[in-house]
Formats: sequence, structure tokens, C-alpha cells
Amino acid sequence: MSKRLQPIRLDAYKPLREVVSETLRQAIQDGVLKPGERLMEIPLAEELGVSRTPIREAIRKLELEGFVIMIPRRGTYVANITLKDITQVFEIRSALEELAAGLAAERITEDEIETLERMLVEIGDLMEAKDMEKVVAADVEFHEILYKASRNDRLAEIVHNLREQTSRFRSFSMNQPGRLTKTWEEHRQLVEAIGSHNASQAQKIARLHMEHSEQTLLKGLEDAQSLSTDGAFVAP
Repeated sequence: MSKRLQPIRLDAYKPLREVVSETLRQAIQDGVLKPGERLMEIPLAEELGVSRTPIREAIRKLELEGFVIMIPRRGTYVANITLKDITQVFEIRSALEELAAGLAAERITEDEIETLERMLVEIGDLMEAKDMEKVVAADVEFHEILYKASRNDRLAEIVHNLREQTSRFRSFSMNQPGRLTKTWEEHRQLVEAIGSHNASQAQKIARLHMEHSEQTLLKGLEDAQSLSTDGAFVAP
């Protein structure tokens, strides 16, 4: 494994294992650490400038999130992801996103509704400016606010982890013509339903949003011909 990772900067507000987890997760999402690549504790520790302990803890966390796979007597590898994996993730996410939207409609506060409405305006402005990096960051924040509004921490954590598992392919969806605009409109409808405390409507919109997201992602992957010979998708 050649040296590609930069030494991490310590964050006084986060445990070291969390900083290491975020660094490795981002490297996988960016394709720096590629599907099928073996991850070895000592080289990673040397590259990041930390001991083996936070590396080991981070790898365990990433295994739970589906980013790496640990094979007995062989080692730890960046996980491949197949069409079947993506479909299964979206099946679970669809059900949980629908649940989260319904709970949010029942439990959201007025301040949170106002925050979501401001986020919609901000995302719209970023889309016009074509600042895709900030669009992605704002979209993540938008969904985190929705999950928090469900008042179910376990649900929020599980959905967050599922979103992360397919985040490495986000660019394929974003590059599909008209998808960003359609996503923004679906978000607007969702905020309207949740703000009106209409749980059934919020669930319906969340379900449709997930269906459209899955269809767009698969279409983008198909267009990019990103399926490898072993049936796994190659990260962008």
C-alpha cells in the first residue's frame, strides 16, 4: 500500500478513534482506498501518525458500517459493493426513511421546521452556484435534522450508517440530468408534509424519494459501466 494518506490533525472535541474512522471512511468514499484493497494496521498507523490501537478500533467501526470486511486468517479489506448490496441497502433505507419521516411529522418542533425551510433555501442557492461540494454537505445536514426530529436516536444512527454505505456513489446520482432539481422539490414536499404534521403524507413522499434515488443511482452506474467482472461496482 503506497503512501497516500496524510497525517491526521487531532481534534480536541472528538476521540482519536472517531477522527481516524472519519479519515479512513472519507478515503474509501473518495476512492483513495479502493474496493478489494487490503488494509494493514502498521502502514495505516504510520501514514496517519497514530498508534495501532485507534486504527484497530476504527476498522472495527467501519466493518459494522459495511465499509470494510474482515476475513479470518487473511486480513481486512475495503468492501466491494454489488448491485445486490445496493438494492438491499435501499430496501432497508426505504422502510426506515419512511418511519423517520412519519415520526418527524409527529414530533418535530417549530424551530426545526424553520431550520429545514432555511436549509431548502440554502441548498437552492448552492445549486444555482453549482457548488456541488457544499450541496452535498448541506444535503447531509438536512437529513440529519430530519432524523433528529424523529426523536429516535437508534433509528437516526442506523439510517445514517446506511446512507454512508452508498455515499461513495453519490456523484453518479448527482450527475444525472435533472436529478438535483427533482431532489430539491421532493425535499420541499417532505418539509411541507412534516411541517403540517401530516405523517401519512410525509411517509409517502419519503418512500417515493427513496425509490427515485435508487433508480437514479442505478441508472448512473449503468451509464458509467462501473460493474467489474466479479459483479462489484468500482468506486468513482
